[in-house]
Amino acid sequence: AEEKRTMVIVTHEMSFARDVADRVIFMDHGRIVEQGPAKALFANPQHQRTQQFLDKFRNQ
Repeated sequence: AEEKRTMVIVTHEMSFARDVADRVIFMDHGRIVEQGPAKALFANPQHQRTQQFLDKFRNQ
């Protein structure tokens, strides 16, 4: 972002995504379920599927 470039990263490493992303898109079965600023999405997911997934991540 500092060099005015966009990078798209696909990952299952939630801690990495939370730490480096400005925005996150959460997908389930190939469909976008929720998207938004990374810190907001991880702190307060709005969609039930996102909440369920992140609960599993937090409990690891």
